[in-house]
Amino acid sequence: SLTETNINLPFIAADPTGPKHFNKTLTRDKFEELIGDLVEQTVEPCQKALWDAKLQPTDIDKVLLVGGQTRSPIIAQTVQEIFGREPSTEINPDEVVAMGAAIQGGVLAGDVKDIVLLDVLPLSLGLETRGGLFTKVIERNSTIPLRNSLTFTTVVDNQSTVEIHVLQGEREVVAGNRSLGKFEMVGIPPSPRGGPQIEVTFEVDANGLLNVSAQDKTSGRQQQLRITPTSGLAPDEIEALINEATRSVEKDQQLKEQIQLRNRLDSLTRNAQRTFREVASTLSAEERQEAQNVFTESAEVLQSDDAGAVQRTLERVERVATVLTTALLNPPSVINVGGKSAYQSNQDTEG
Repeated sequence: SLTETNINLPFIAADPTGPKHFNKTLTRDKFEELIGDLVEQTVEPCQKALWDAKLQPTDIDKVLLVGGQTRSPIIAQTVQEIFGREPSTEINPDEVVAMGAAIQGGVLAGDVKDIVLLDVLPLSLGLETRGGLFTKVIERNSTIPLRNSLTFTTVVDNQSTVEIHVLQGEREVVAGNRSLGKFEMVGIPPSPRGGPQIEVTFEVDANGLLNVSAQDKTSGRQQQLRITPTSGLAPDEIEALINEATRSVEKDQQLKEQIQLRNRLDSLTRNAQRTFREVASTLSAEERQEAQNVFTESAEVLQSDDAGAVQRTLERVERVATVLTTALLNPPSVINVGGKSAYQSNQDTEG
């Protein structure tokens, strides 16, 4: 190939002295110096594609080039450095996108049956769960069409409605992701928290359309929502969301741990309160007062953002829960005293 070329652009401008022409020799070394930063920007996406697909460069059978600019020798050299093989020259880089689109059109129309082109989701899809956490149902780069389900439950007693908030993104917390839509699952039969089983199914078809359905396994009642996952997002916006998630990993993990700690405190407090109502009459006045004080403290701490306070209160609730569980598992025995019923602790009964 040539090591230099002449650029000749006649009559590109004019002034009182006459027409102006551009005539200059551009060497390959100078050209590669000018485009070096652009070529470097293509390296990371290739490495990221390998990482996301859990592949090594040696796993790649063929590398296709797209666009006339990829004919530059520096591109072939970069491909060799990344993948350890030269790019394929079987297909014209100017026509490869059009050929792929034509094949995909034939596949979708049913005219092409011996070729399968796999598309992937650019961002993860999931739901908002307790405390504002984002739970992924389908991971980014999953091939479509596909279907996946997860089972969720209620967080309060006799909860009859569950809001299904569908999101798209890579952050651990809801606030950092893109909302796609919401709908409500209604008519859940009254039951204790954690009892109902709500199966949420995400199904993405070959066109990228997402159908989300929620079904209560007890009643069989079902609600659903249809969404276009990537509507309104350009490739650079998708890349920005992914980069933001990468930069926020440490911060999101800390926030996730705080939310999970608060959720644990809330759950343990609710369970302890339920047990307390069952065994309160068998506790000493001091134990009843301590339990009530801890429940009040827990309610206040759950409204704060003080992780240290949440941890300390959680430890107090755990101690109270241990006392309540002991009382529940060792109920007092009933004895007759003067013809009347009275309680006596099993722990104090001998023989």
